[in-house]
Parts: sequence; structure tokens; C-alpha cells
Amino acid sequence: MGGTKPWPEVPVGNKDHTNATVVIIGAGISGMCTAIDLIKRNNCHNFIILEKSSGIGGTWHDNKYPGCCCDVWSMLYSYSFEQNADWTREYPGQEEILEYLISTAQKYNLYKYIRFNTSVEEAVWDDQEHKWKTKVKLSPGSKDSEYIPEYTISSDFLVSAVGQLNSPKYPDIPGLEDFKGKKMHSARWDWSYDLTGKRIAVIGNGATAAQIIPEIAKVAKHVTVHQRTPNWVIPRFDAPIPAYKRALYKYLPPVRWRVRAGQMDFRESFYDAVIDGQSPFAGDIRSMCTNQMHAALPDQPELWEKLTPKYNPGCKRIIISDDYYPALALPNVTLETRPIGRVTESGIELLGGDGHPVAGEQPTYDLLVCATGFKTVDFMHPIALTGTGGRKLKDIWADGAQALNGVVVEDLPNFAMLYGPNTNLGHNSIILMIESQSRYINALIAPVLEARMQGDKLSMTPKKRRVEEYNGKIQKILNNSSFADPNCNSWYKNDAGLITNNWSGTVIEYQENLSKVDWDDFELHGSGKEVLQGKKQTKVGRVHEETMVSDRTLAVMSVLSVTLVAAGWLARNSRYISSLRIR
Repeated sequence: MGGTKPWPEVPVGNKDHTNATVVIIGAGISGMCTAIDLIKRNNCHNFIILEKSSGIGGTWHDNKYPGCCCDVWSMLYSYSFEQNADWTREYPGQEEILEYLISTAQKYNLYKYIRFNTSVEEAVWDDQEHKWKTKVKLSPGSKDSEYIPEYTISSDFLVSAVGQLNSPKYPDIPGLEDFKGKKMHSARWDWSYDLTGKRIAVIGNGATAAQIIPEIAKVAKHVTVHQRTPNWVIPRFDAPIPAYKRALYKYLPPVRWRVRAGQMDFRESFYDAVIDGQSPFAGDIRSMCTNQMHAALPDQPELWEKLTPKYNPGCKRIIISDDYYPALALPNVTLETRPIGRVTESGIELLGGDGHPVAGEQPTYDLLVCATGFKTVDFMHPIALTGTGGRKLKDIWADGAQALNGVVVEDLPNFAMLYGPNTNLGHNSIILMIESQSRYINALIAPVLEARMQGDKLSMTPKKRRVEEYNGKIQKILNNSSFADPNCNSWYKNDAGLITNNWSGTVIEYQENLSKVDWDDFELHGSGKEVLQGKKQTKVGRVHEETMVSDRTLAVMSVLSVTLVAAGWLARNSRYISSLRIR
């Protein structure tokens, strides 16, 4: 009977299982950052993170191929608020990045908010309730799917953190499904398959392939690299980080800050190289690539010709690698530049210059590795979004994806995305962009939370005019950049040539753009509009990670850090020291 127990009773019913203030799609770097900011900035705990995989990490959970690593320095590839002093290499590997993300999720107690093996099929905005209805499907075979295979979550705000690199793209080659040997995509690697002594074809030669090829060549009988277009490849200069350096970074934070700021400064200067193919920095890239190629492949002008791009640096992603060219010099590795006609049951049929199959024996393989990237221009794929008035996202983006600040989309109320259209970088760490987006999104969520607490409803959408003005401005810059070089195709642009993925400026410029929310950019609806009555702007601020203080100031701060560390050690060990004196 109710109220007769001697202990406090908690209502039973799990009523929040299908209701939340905020739903975040994706538990990668973006989703985790947004969740942490929800807790820290908005004191909001009524949110759900939906993750289709079985663990956190996003791309660093899904991509587990041989040699998988990041092409941004490890010191710069972490949250500014959760910097890692214990990276073991200058460039972090997949396992170490995933370990960092897991430890961060544990520190901020994010696991209790995440629903794994849960994919989003569609989300529909309800104009009457001012809420998103997000339909989710549980992975077959998971225990939760035994109770209910799918259900719908109602929320006041919806955040997409699915990113641009989540849906594998297989090559459009006739006969691919007919191959009788082993076939795998780099983002769906089968580690149970033994590569030893195998004949392997790698389709693609981008950043992922450049990491895979040197590793599999160590054990394979033969590796053939099927290259369609060459890439600019510059040295990585990767190396282990000694224990003494890691100790300095850990116990003298100003040293770590200085290293991170220096890396930020250098990467920002790299912007000139990827945006302007005739800049001095672009010339340096050409020289670095040529010198490295000639050193690894001496006296092979015919191969140099095949490996030298005929487009500006930056048009395609610049590859950073120390071992790609040396791998091509190995006796069991062949570079194949003739086009692929079709895949047969046992291998690949090559075409000659006349478009007909080449004469002679065609290569046969045990394994096809598709290092062909992701469906990058299909933002939100395969999720179907329907906004206000029943308008579908696919119709809004019929001419190409675009969003105000790369974050909010017209006719999609109370919706925001991270790593959305025109926010990818060719020169710096994407985490720097993600943190700005998370801050901006949390500033949008704040008044929705306030209205909800007052029992009101508030919805906001960016004005179409502002979306068009913003995108017109950045496309004008992009169309005059190396990204628009007609001599290459890349995953930065769609079939019509529109550059939908890359940001047009520096990270600092983007951070400044998102350091405030201009409410004049939005149309407000609902009884909760009064919470923003008369408010023109909300200041968000930004993280200043570029060099801001002198080395002398950093030295003083380091001395203070040493003093504090020493004082802390003395305080913790005072009894032990006293006992030594007594003796």
C-alpha cells in the first residue's frame, strides 16, 4: 500500500525512457563534447545519446584497420578542457585515441546517458507539440531488442553529431559483388582474416590507404595499389615522446600549453597552403613531396610522373606519411595506374588506353581492400529528417548541403549539427571547430531549457535569408581556392562541383564567428518567446589556444607550477619527512 513503507519510495515506470530535453545522435568526439557542455554550461542532465555502434569513439571506434592513426599532432588532438599529457607518440594511433576518449567519457560519467546499438532511422518535427519525434531501431541480437525492436523518443531539441566520416563508401565498380575472395572496407576491417602470404589489391590511395599499405606489405605475398589520382605526400616526422617530455607536460602545464599553442600557430599558417595553390607554403609542399619521393624511389622518373599530382596542393586532402613512398619501393608492392574495368570472381580486369581490357593475364587476388572513404556529401545519411510544415531535409538540400555557421538549417526547428556542411578542415585539428560548435549549440539550447522550466514552448529556426547570405559569402571564397581546382575531384565537393564540406577560412575566424549567437538570425515561435524578449545577442566566447603570452610569462608560470607541485608533494609526505628527522 502506498505510503505505508518506512523508507522513501521512488516511483517506478521509466517514464523518461522515451522523453528527453535533448537527444544527441552519436557518441563520438562531437557528441561527447556536446554532452559535457550540456552538463557544465546548462546544468542539464535530462538528455540521451544515441549510438549505433557498441562503444563510444565514433570514427575512432569504427576505423580499426592496420596503421590507423591521426594526421594531427597528438598534443593538438584532444579537448582544450581535457588535454592529455600522456600521449606516447607525436601522432596518435587509433587505439590510443580511443583510450583517451573512453577515459574522458568515464571522467564525465557519460556512459549512463548513452544507448548503444541504437540507430536513428528518422526524426520528425511536431509543429503542435514543438518537439522532435526521433525513431530509433535497436541492433538485432542485442538484449534490448528482445523487449522492443524500435521506439520513438520525444525531445525539445535534437543534435546531430554523426559527422562526415561515418557511412562507408564502396567503389562504383562493375562486378564488385561477384568477387569470390575476401573483401573488406577499411572502416569495417576484419581482424580475424590472416593477411600472411596473401595477394592483396588496395583500391584507393588516399590517407587511409597510405596508412594501410605499409603495414600489410610487411606480411602479404604481394600488394597492388590501384591508384586513380596521385596525392601530395609530405613527411610526417613521427616519433615516440620520451618519458621525460611526458613528465614535463604533466607536471608543468604551461610547457604543454606552449607546445599546443605552437602547434596551433603552425597549423593555422598551413591554411595558406591549402587555400592558395600559388602561395609560398604551397610551393614548400611541392618541394617536400618531390624530395621525399625522389629519396624513397631514386632514379625512377617514370614512377615519379605517376605519383606527381597535376593539381594544386589542398584540392585533395594532403597526405602526411613517412612510410608510404618507401612502401611503394618494396619488391612485393606494385603501383597500378591503369583504370579498372570491372571486378571478376578472382581479381580485377584492367583497361588499356583504348578503353578495352588489356591483353595478357589479368591480376588475381585473395583480398580486395576498399580504401575508398565515406559518403561525405550525404550529410545525415541515412537518417531522414522532416522539419516544420512537413518539409524534408533532402528537399532543403536538393542543390547541396548548407547551414548557417555549418550548424543550423532552415525549416528544422530546434535542430543543430556538429561537423556539418562547410566545417571540415584541410589544415588544422577538427576538435578546435567542434568545441566552438558545441558552445554555440549549448547557447541555443539554453533558452529552450528556460522556457521548458516555465512550462512554455520555444522553437527557433535560422532565417532563410541569413543562411543564403552566409553560404554565398563562404562559397565566393571557396570558389577561388585550391579546393575548387578543376583538375581534381575530391570528397570535399558534390557531383555538381559545389564545395559542401570545407570551411573557407582559418579556425580562429570560425571560432570568432561562433563566439556569439545573434538572435536576429533566427525566427522564434511558441509561448516561450518571452525568454528572449529584447535580447539581441548571447555571448558564447571562444577558447584562445593560439600563442597569447610571451615565453617569459610562460617561464614564470612554469616556476609557479614547480613550486605548487613541490608544495603538494611536501604536504602529502610531511609525516614521512618528520619520521626521518626523528630517526
